[in-house]
Amino acid sequence: MTDPIPAILDRIDADQSRAQDRLKELLRIPSISTDPEHDDDCETAADWLVAELTHLGFDASKRTTPGHPMVVAHGGAGDRHVLFYGHYDVQPVDPLSLWNRDPFDPAIDQTPRGPVIRGRGASDDKGQLMTFLEACRAWKDETGGLPCRITILFEGEEESGSPSLVPFLKANKEELTAELALICDSGLYDDRVPAIVTTLRGLLGEELTITGPDRDLHSGIYGGPAINPARVLTRILGNLHDDQGRVAIPGFYDGVGEPPSQVKQGWKDLGFSTEAFLGDIGLSHPAGEVGRTGLEQLWSRPTAEINGISAGYTGAGFKTVLPSAATAKVSFRLVGGQDPLRLREAFRDWVIAQMPPDCHVTFKDHGAAPASTMATDSPIFAATQLALTEEWGHQAAFVGAGGSIPIAGYFQQVLGMESLLTGFARDDDAIHSPNEKYDVQSFHKGIRSWARVLGRIA
Repeated sequence: MTDPIPAILDRIDADQSRAQDRLKELLRIPSISTDPEHDDDCETAADWLVAELTHLGFDASKRTTPGHPMVVAHGGAGDRHVLFYGHYDVQPVDPLSLWNRDPFDPAIDQTPRGPVIRGRGASDDKGQLMTFLEACRAWKDETGGLPCRITILFEGEEESGSPSLVPFLKANKEELTAELALICDSGLYDDRVPAIVTTLRGLLGEELTITGPDRDLHSGIYGGPAINPARVLTRILGNLHDDQGRVAIPGFYDGVGEPPSQVKQGWKDLGFSTEAFLGDIGLSHPAGEVGRTGLEQLWSRPTAEINGISAGYTGAGFKTVLPSAATAKVSFRLVGGQDPLRLREAFRDWVIAQMPPDCHVTFKDHGAAPASTMATDSPIFAATQLALTEEWGHQAAFVGAGGSIPIAGYFQQVLGMESLLTGFARDDDAIHSPNEKYDVQSFHKGIRSWARVLGRIA
Protein backbone atom coordinates (compact mmCIF):
# COMPACT_ATOMS: atom_id res chain seq x y z
CA MET A 1 0.00 0.00 0.00
CA THR A 2 1.41 3.40 -0.98
CA ASP A 3 2.18 5.72 1.93
CA PRO A 4 -0.13 8.74 1.51
CA ILE A 5 1.87 11.02 3.82
CA PRO A 6 4.27 12.52 1.20
CA ALA A 7 1.37 13.57 -1.03
CA ILE A 8 -0.57 14.90 1.97
CA LEU A 9 2.40 17.00 3.06
CA ASP A 10 2.82 18.36 -0.47
CA ARG A 11 -0.85 19.35 -0.47
CA ILE A 12 -0.42 21.12 2.88
CA ASP A 13 2.57 23.06 1.53
CA ALA A 14 0.67 24.12 -1.58
CA ASP A 15 -2.38 25.22 0.45
CA GLN A 16 -0.63 27.42 3.00
CA SER A 17 -1.91 30.75 1.71
CA ARG A 18 -5.53 29.56 1.78
CA ALA A 19 -5.01 27.96 5.22
CA GLN A 20 -3.78 31.28 6.57
CA ASP A 21 -6.79 33.03 5.08
CA ARG A 22 -9.13 30.60 6.83
CA LEU A 23 -7.37 31.19 10.13
CA LYS A 24 -7.68 34.96 9.64
CA GLU A 25 -11.43 34.54 9.11
CA LEU A 26 -11.76 32.86 12.50
CA LEU A 27 -9.44 35.40 14.16
CA ARG A 28 -11.65 38.28 12.97
CA ILE A 29 -14.48 37.04 15.21
CA PRO A 30 -14.06 38.75 18.63
CA SER A 31 -15.19 35.74 20.66
CA ILE A 32 -14.28 37.11 24.12
CA SER A 33 -16.04 34.75 26.51
CA THR A 34 -15.67 36.87 29.66
CA ASP A 35 -17.51 39.89 28.20
CA PRO A 36 -21.32 39.62 27.83
CA GLU A 37 -21.16 42.19 25.03
CA HIS A 38 -19.44 39.51 22.93
CA ASP A 39 -21.96 36.70 23.55
CA ASP A 40 -23.18 36.96 19.94
CA ASP A 41 -19.58 36.80 18.71
CA CYS A 42 -19.06 33.53 20.59
CA GLU A 43 -22.17 32.17 18.85
CA THR A 44 -20.75 33.36 15.51
CA ALA A 45 -17.42 31.61 16.15
CA ALA A 46 -19.22 28.37 17.02
CA ASP A 47 -21.33 28.64 13.85
CA TRP A 48 -18.21 29.27 11.77
CA LEU A 49 -16.58 26.11 13.14
CA VAL A 50 -19.71 24.02 12.59
CA ALA A 51 -19.80 25.17 8.96
CA GLU A 52 -16.11 24.46 8.48
CA LEU A 53 -16.34 20.99 10.03
CA THR A 54 -19.41 20.18 7.95
CA HIS A 55 -17.51 21.20 4.82
CA LEU A 56 -14.76 18.78 5.87
CA GLY A 57 -17.28 15.94 6.01
CA PHE A 58 -17.85 15.83 9.76
CA ASP A 59 -21.28 15.41 11.30
CA ALA A 60 -21.05 18.70 13.22
CA SER A 61 -23.44 20.56 15.49
CA LYS A 62 -23.61 23.44 17.95
CA ARG A 63 -24.72 22.34 21.40
CA THR A 64 -26.42 24.71 23.83
CA THR A 65 -25.07 25.13 27.38
CA PRO A 66 -25.97 27.57 30.16
CA GLY A 67 -23.06 29.64 28.86
CA HIS A 68 -21.43 29.66 25.43
CA PRO A 69 -22.09 26.74 23.09
CA MET A 70 -20.00 23.66 22.55
CA VAL A 71 -19.15 22.44 19.08
CA VAL A 72 -19.22 18.66 18.64
CA ALA A 73 -18.36 16.77 15.47
CA HIS A 74 -17.79 13.17 14.41
CA GLY A 75 -15.99 11.85 11.37
CA GLY A 76 -13.92 9.03 9.99
CA ALA A 77 -14.10 5.30 10.61
CA GLY A 78 -12.04 2.45 11.99
CA ASP A 79 -11.16 0.80 15.28
CA ARG A 80 -8.95 3.62 16.53
CA HIS A 81 -10.93 6.52 17.97
CA VAL A 82 -9.47 9.81 19.25
CA LEU A 83 -11.06 13.01 20.53
CA PHE A 84 -9.55 16.38 19.66
CA TYR A 85 -10.19 19.29 22.04
CA GLY A 86 -9.66 23.01 21.55
CA HIS A 87 -11.33 26.27 22.51
CA TYR A 88 -12.60 29.05 20.27
CA ASP A 89 -12.98 31.76 22.93
CA VAL A 90 -10.25 34.33 23.52
CA GLN A 91 -9.02 36.67 26.22
CA PRO A 92 -9.99 40.36 26.39
CA VAL A 93 -7.66 42.70 24.53
CA ASP A 94 -7.07 45.34 27.22
CA PRO A 95 -5.04 47.49 27.28
CA LEU A 96 -5.92 48.24 23.67
CA SER A 97 -3.42 51.12 23.53
CA LEU A 98 -0.52 48.64 23.70
CA TRP A 99 -1.54 46.83 20.51
CA ASN A 100 0.31 47.77 17.35
CA ARG A 101 -2.76 46.98 15.27
CA ASP A 102 -6.45 46.14 15.68
CA PRO A 103 -6.39 42.82 17.60
CA PHE A 104 -9.28 41.50 15.48
CA ASP A 105 -7.82 42.56 12.15
CA PRO A 106 -5.18 39.82 11.81
CA ALA A 107 -2.24 40.18 9.46
CA ILE A 108 1.12 38.65 8.68
CA ASP A 109 3.89 40.68 10.31
CA GLN A 110 7.56 40.30 9.48
CA THR A 111 9.87 39.88 12.48
CA PRO A 112 13.64 39.28 12.71
CA ARG A 113 12.94 35.58 13.26
CA GLY A 114 10.41 35.28 10.43
CA PRO A 115 6.76 35.98 9.61
CA VAL A 116 4.09 35.73 12.31
CA ILE A 117 0.29 35.82 12.32
CA ARG A 118 -0.67 38.71 14.60
CA GLY A 119 -4.06 38.93 16.34
CA ARG A 120 -5.96 37.96 19.47
CA GLY A 121 -6.33 34.20 19.60
CA ALA A 122 -3.63 33.57 17.01
CA SER A 123 -1.78 31.27 19.40
CA ASP A 124 -4.34 30.71 22.17
CA ASP A 125 -6.12 28.75 20.81
CA LYS A 126 -7.51 29.42 17.34
CA GLY A 127 -4.22 28.99 15.51
CA GLN A 128 -3.54 25.76 17.37
CA LEU A 129 -6.96 24.21 16.77
CA MET A 130 -6.82 25.17 13.11
CA THR A 131 -3.60 23.20 12.68
CA PHE A 132 -5.64 20.07 13.38
CA LEU A 133 -8.54 21.03 11.13
CA GLU A 134 -6.17 21.83 8.27
CA ALA A 135 -4.47 18.44 8.73
CA CYS A 136 -7.91 16.78 8.49
CA ARG A 137 -8.60 18.83 5.35
CA ALA A 138 -5.39 17.61 3.73
CA TRP A 139 -6.19 13.97 4.56
CA LYS A 140 -9.70 14.33 3.14
CA ASP A 141 -8.63 16.17 -0.02
CA GLU A 142 -5.81 13.76 -0.77
CA THR A 143 -7.31 10.39 0.26
CA GLY A 144 -11.04 11.07 0.31
CA GLY A 145 -11.42 10.51 4.05
CA LEU A 146 -9.91 10.56 7.53
CA PRO A 147 -7.43 7.91 8.66
CA CYS A 148 -9.35 6.98 11.85
CA ARG A 149 -12.45 7.86 13.86
CA ILE A 150 -12.22 11.44 15.14
CA THR A 151 -14.51 13.25 17.55
CA ILE A 152 -14.09 17.02 17.86
CA LEU A 153 -14.97 19.04 20.97
CA PHE A 154 -14.54 22.83 20.83
CA GLU A 155 -15.35 24.85 23.92
CA GLY A 156 -16.34 28.51 24.20
CA GLU A 157 -15.62 29.16 27.89
CA GLU A 158 -12.03 28.05 28.50
CA GLU A 159 -10.86 31.60 29.12
CA SER A 160 -13.65 32.18 31.65
CA GLY A 161 -13.18 29.10 33.85
CA SER A 162 -15.12 26.48 31.81
CA PRO A 163 -18.26 26.57 34.01
CA SER A 164 -20.30 24.50 31.52
CA LEU A 165 -17.64 21.95 30.66
CA VAL A 166 -17.90 19.31 33.39
CA PRO A 167 -21.72 19.16 33.29
CA PHE A 168 -21.51 18.83 29.49
CA LEU A 169 -18.95 16.02 29.73
CA LYS A 170 -21.12 14.17 32.25
CA ALA A 171 -24.26 14.59 30.17
CA ASN A 172 -22.53 13.39 26.98
CA LYS A 173 -20.06 10.88 28.41
CA GLU A 174 -20.88 8.02 26.06
CA GLU A 175 -20.72 10.19 22.95
CA LEU A 176 -17.44 11.90 23.84
CA THR A 177 -15.39 9.05 25.30
CA ALA A 178 -12.64 7.85 22.98
CA GLU A 179 -9.38 5.93 23.26
CA LEU A 180 -7.42 9.11 23.92
CA ALA A 181 -7.91 12.88 23.93
CA LEU A 182 -5.63 15.06 21.81
CA ILE A 183 -5.16 18.59 23.16
CA CYS A 184 -3.34 21.29 21.21
CA ASP A 185 -2.99 24.03 23.84
CA SER A 186 0.71 23.80 24.67
CA GLY A 187 3.99 24.68 23.01
CA LEU A 188 7.36 23.66 21.67
CA TYR A 189 10.15 23.01 24.15
CA ASP A 190 12.25 25.49 22.19
CA ASP A 191 12.24 26.80 18.63
CA ARG A 192 13.53 23.48 17.27
CA VAL A 193 12.34 20.76 19.65
CA PRO A 194 8.68 19.64 19.72
CA ALA A 195 7.25 18.55 23.04
CA ILE A 196 4.64 16.17 24.44
CA VAL A 197 3.38 17.20 27.87
CA THR A 198 3.20 14.26 30.28
CA THR A 199 2.55 16.06 33.58
CA LEU A 200 0.37 19.05 34.40
CA ARG A 201 0.36 20.78 37.75
CA GLY A 202 -2.95 21.26 39.48
CA LEU A 203 -4.10 24.55 40.97
CA LEU A 204 -5.64 25.72 44.24
CA GLY A 205 -6.61 29.36 44.76
CA GLU A 206 -7.35 30.91 48.17
CA GLU A 207 -8.18 34.42 49.35
CA LEU A 208 -7.97 35.26 53.05
CA THR A 209 -9.04 38.41 54.88
CA ILE A 210 -7.95 39.11 58.44
CA THR A 211 -10.08 41.62 60.34
CA GLY A 212 -9.22 43.28 63.64
CA PRO A 213 -10.69 46.64 64.78
CA ASP A 214 -14.12 47.66 63.54
CA ARG A 215 -12.69 50.58 61.52
CA ASP A 216 -9.37 51.99 60.28
CA LEU A 217 -7.49 53.60 63.19
CA HIS A 218 -5.23 56.63 63.57
CA SER A 219 -1.76 55.20 64.08
CA GLY A 220 -0.76 57.97 66.46
CA ILE A 221 -3.70 57.36 68.77
CA TYR A 222 -3.98 53.56 68.56
CA GLY A 223 -0.60 52.40 67.26
CA GLY A 224 0.97 50.10 69.84
CA PRO A 225 -1.90 48.73 71.93
CA ALA A 226 -4.24 48.00 68.97
CA ILE A 227 -3.68 44.92 66.83
CA ASN A 228 -2.77 45.63 63.19
CA PRO A 229 -4.25 43.03 60.77
CA ALA A 230 -1.61 43.89 58.16
CA ARG A 231 1.12 42.87 60.60
CA VAL A 232 -0.71 39.64 61.41
CA LEU A 233 -1.19 38.83 57.73
CA THR A 234 2.42 39.47 56.73
CA ARG A 235 3.69 37.39 59.65
CA ILE A 236 1.56 34.44 58.56
CA LEU A 237 2.58 34.81 54.92
CA GLY A 238 6.22 35.02 56.03
CA ASN A 239 5.81 31.63 57.69
CA LEU A 240 4.56 30.02 54.47
CA HIS A 241 8.07 28.77 53.51
CA ASP A 242 10.98 27.50 55.54
CA ASP A 243 14.65 28.42 55.03
CA GLN A 244 15.02 25.64 52.41
CA GLY A 245 12.18 26.98 50.27
CA ARG A 246 9.76 24.22 51.29
CA VAL A 247 6.12 24.95 52.06
CA ALA A 248 5.57 24.80 55.82
CA ILE A 249 1.88 23.79 55.89
CA PRO A 250 1.58 20.42 57.71
CA GLY A 251 0.87 17.56 55.29
CA PHE A 252 1.50 19.72 52.24
CA TYR A 253 3.79 17.16 50.61
CA ASP A 254 1.49 14.18 51.12
CA GLY A 255 1.06 12.50 47.73
CA VAL A 256 4.15 14.13 46.20
CA GLY A 257 6.41 11.55 44.57
CA GLU A 258 9.61 11.59 42.58
CA PRO A 259 9.67 11.34 38.78
CA PRO A 260 11.15 8.08 37.44
CA SER A 261 14.90 8.20 36.97
CA GLN A 262 14.59 7.94 33.18
CA VAL A 263 12.27 10.94 33.17
CA LYS A 264 14.72 12.99 35.22
CA GLN A 265 17.51 11.94 32.87
CA GLY A 266 15.42 13.04 29.90
CA TRP A 267 14.94 16.44 31.49
CA LYS A 268 18.66 16.68 32.16
CA ASP A 269 19.39 15.89 28.51
CA LEU A 270 17.35 18.95 27.46
CA GLY A 271 20.18 21.17 28.70
CA PHE A 272 17.90 23.60 30.52
CA SER A 273 19.75 26.51 32.16
CA THR A 274 18.00 27.93 35.21
CA GLU A 275 20.36 30.93 35.13
CA ALA A 276 19.49 31.74 31.51
CA PHE A 277 15.80 31.20 32.22
CA LEU A 278 15.91 33.71 35.08
CA GLY A 279 18.22 36.04 33.18
CA ASP A 280 15.55 36.57 30.53
CA ILE A 281 13.37 38.26 33.19
CA GLY A 282 16.14 40.24 34.91
CA LEU A 283 16.85 37.78 37.74
CA SER A 284 20.00 35.87 38.57
CA HIS A 285 19.52 33.71 41.71
CA PRO A 286 17.22 30.66 41.97
CA ALA A 287 14.76 31.11 44.85
CA GLY A 288 12.87 27.80 45.04
CA GLU A 289 13.49 24.58 46.93
CA VAL A 290 17.13 24.07 47.77
CA GLY A 291 18.64 21.08 45.99
CA ARG A 292 16.09 20.96 43.19
CA THR A 293 16.86 21.77 39.56
CA GLY A 294 14.92 24.43 37.71
CA LEU A 295 12.95 21.89 35.66
CA GLU A 296 12.13 19.84 38.77
CA GLN A 297 10.77 22.97 40.44
CA LEU A 298 8.69 23.83 37.37
CA TRP A 299 7.43 20.38 36.42
CA SER A 300 7.42 18.04 39.41
CA ARG A 301 7.38 20.10 42.62
CA PRO A 302 4.43 21.88 44.25
CA THR A 303 4.55 25.57 45.09
CA ALA A 304 2.82 28.18 47.22
CA GLU A 305 2.90 31.75 45.93
CA ILE A 306 1.52 35.05 47.23
CA ASN A 307 -0.24 36.69 44.28
CA GLY A 308 -1.51 39.89 45.89
CA ILE A 309 -1.76 41.76 49.20
CA SER A 310 -4.11 44.62 50.07
CA ALA A 311 -4.41 46.57 53.33
CA GLY A 312 -4.90 50.13 54.52
CA TYR A 313 -4.21 53.16 52.36
CA THR A 314 -2.41 52.52 49.06
CA GLY A 315 -3.23 55.70 47.13
CA ALA A 316 -1.03 58.67 46.33
CA GLY A 317 0.62 60.43 49.23
CA PHE A 318 0.59 59.09 52.76
CA LYS A 319 -2.11 58.25 55.31
CA THR A 320 -1.14 57.04 58.79
CA VAL A 321 -3.74 54.39 59.52
CA LEU A 322 -3.92 50.98 61.09
CA PRO A 323 -6.13 49.10 58.63
CA SER A 324 -9.24 47.38 59.88
CA ALA A 325 -8.62 44.45 57.52
CA ALA A 326 -5.86 42.95 55.39
CA THR A 327 -6.33 40.59 52.43
CA ALA A 328 -4.06 38.27 50.48
CA LYS A 329 -4.51 36.00 47.47
CA VAL A 330 -2.45 32.81 47.56
CA SER A 331 -2.16 30.13 44.88
CA PHE A 332 -0.77 26.61 45.07
CA ARG A 333 0.51 24.64 42.09
CA LEU A 334 0.00 20.95 42.85
CA VAL A 335 1.65 17.74 41.63
CA GLY A 336 1.27 13.99 41.89
CA GLY A 337 -1.46 12.79 44.20
CA GLN A 338 -1.96 15.99 46.17
CA ASP A 339 -5.64 16.47 47.02
CA PRO A 340 -6.56 20.13 46.45
CA LEU A 341 -9.62 20.01 48.71
CA ARG A 342 -7.70 18.44 51.58
CA LEU A 343 -4.94 21.02 51.11
CA ARG A 344 -7.51 23.80 51.26
CA GLU A 345 -8.58 22.54 54.69
CA ALA A 346 -4.95 22.17 55.80
CA PHE A 347 -4.10 25.71 54.71
CA ARG A 348 -7.10 27.20 56.47
CA ASP A 349 -6.41 25.25 59.66
CA TRP A 350 -2.78 26.41 59.54
CA VAL A 351 -3.84 30.06 59.20
CA ILE A 352 -6.48 29.83 61.91
CA ALA A 353 -3.97 28.31 64.34
CA GLN A 354 -1.83 31.46 64.01
CA MET A 355 -4.60 33.98 64.65
CA PRO A 356 -4.04 36.21 67.71
CA PRO A 357 -6.82 37.45 70.02
CA ASP A 358 -9.06 40.20 68.59
CA CYS A 359 -8.56 39.01 65.00
CA HIS A 360 -10.64 36.68 62.89
CA VAL A 361 -10.15 35.38 59.37
CA THR A 362 -12.50 34.63 56.51
CA PHE A 363 -11.70 32.68 53.37
CA LYS A 364 -12.86 32.70 49.77
CA ASP A 365 -11.96 29.90 47.39
CA HIS A 366 -10.87 30.54 43.80
CA GLY A 367 -11.07 27.08 42.30
CA ALA A 368 -9.33 23.75 42.80
CA ALA A 369 -8.05 21.22 40.28
CA PRO A 370 -5.75 18.23 40.81
CA ALA A 371 -2.56 17.55 38.90
CA SER A 372 -2.58 15.23 35.89
CA THR A 373 -0.02 12.60 34.94
CA MET A 374 -0.35 10.98 31.53
CA ALA A 375 0.17 7.25 31.02
CA THR A 376 2.83 7.46 28.33
CA ASP A 377 2.90 3.69 27.78
CA SER A 378 0.03 4.05 25.28
CA PRO A 379 1.23 3.22 21.74
CA ILE A 380 -0.29 6.52 20.61
CA PHE A 381 2.33 8.39 22.66
CA ALA A 382 5.13 6.50 20.90
CA ALA A 383 3.48 7.08 17.50
CA THR A 384 3.12 10.80 18.20
CA GLN A 385 6.71 11.13 19.37
CA LEU A 386 7.92 9.45 16.18
CA ALA A 387 5.71 11.63 13.96
CA LEU A 388 6.84 14.86 15.62
CA THR A 389 10.48 13.80 15.43
CA GLU A 390 10.10 13.09 11.71
CA GLU A 391 8.60 16.52 11.06
CA TRP A 392 10.89 18.69 13.20
CA GLY A 393 14.18 16.80 12.75
CA HIS A 394 14.79 16.71 16.51
CA GLN A 395 13.74 14.08 19.03
CA ALA A 396 10.37 15.10 20.50
CA ALA A 397 10.75 15.60 24.23
CA PHE A 398 8.48 14.32 26.97
CA VAL A 399 8.12 17.34 29.24
CA GLY A 400 6.16 18.61 32.20
CA ALA A 401 4.14 21.80 32.35
CA GLY A 402 4.43 24.34 35.11
CA GLY A 403 0.98 25.73 34.43
CA SER A 404 -2.40 24.08 34.70
CA ILE A 405 -4.69 22.83 31.92
CA PRO A 406 -7.74 21.55 33.82
CA ILE A 407 -9.35 19.91 30.79
CA ALA A 408 -6.86 17.02 30.95
CA GLY A 409 -7.90 16.32 34.54
CA TYR A 410 -11.58 16.54 33.61
CA PHE A 411 -11.10 14.00 30.82
CA GLN A 412 -9.48 11.64 33.35
CA GLN A 413 -12.06 12.16 36.09
CA VAL A 414 -15.27 12.35 34.04
CA LEU A 415 -14.55 10.30 30.91
CA GLY A 416 -11.87 7.95 32.26
CA MET A 417 -9.70 8.95 29.31
CA GLU A 418 -6.04 9.89 29.13
CA SER A 419 -4.88 12.96 27.22
CA LEU A 420 -1.98 13.66 24.91
CA LEU A 421 -0.93 17.31 24.86
CA THR A 422 1.21 18.65 22.10
CA GLY A 423 1.24 22.10 20.57
CA PHE A 424 3.37 24.48 18.56
CA ALA A 425 3.22 27.76 20.47
CA ARG A 426 6.39 29.59 21.45
CA ASP A 427 7.21 31.28 24.73
CA ASP A 428 7.16 34.74 23.11
CA ASP A 429 3.67 34.37 21.58
CA ALA A 430 2.30 36.92 24.11
CA ILE A 431 -0.83 34.92 24.83
CA HIS A 432 -3.25 36.90 27.05
CA SER A 433 -1.16 40.00 26.27
CA PRO A 434 -1.13 42.74 23.64
CA ASN A 435 0.26 41.85 20.20
CA GLU A 436 -0.39 38.12 20.49
CA LYS A 437 1.09 36.18 17.57
CA TYR A 438 1.62 32.70 16.17
CA ASP A 439 4.66 31.99 14.05
CA VAL A 440 3.85 31.12 10.45
CA GLN A 441 6.31 28.25 10.83
CA SER A 442 4.40 26.97 13.88
CA PHE A 443 1.15 27.07 11.91
CA HIS A 444 2.64 25.39 8.84
CA LYS A 445 4.65 22.71 10.63
CA GLY A 446 1.83 22.23 13.13
CA ILE A 447 -0.47 21.20 10.27
CA ARG A 448 2.19 18.89 8.86
CA SER A 449 2.79 17.47 12.35
CA TRP A 450 -0.86 16.59 12.92
CA ALA A 451 -1.08 15.04 9.45
CA ARG A 452 1.86 12.77 10.36
CA VAL A 453 0.44 12.06 13.83
CA LEU A 454 -2.92 11.00 12.41
CA GLY A 455 -1.17 8.70 9.96
CA ARG A 456 0.95 7.12 12.70
CA ILE A 457 -2.04 6.76 15.03
CA ALA A 458 -4.07 5.01 12.34
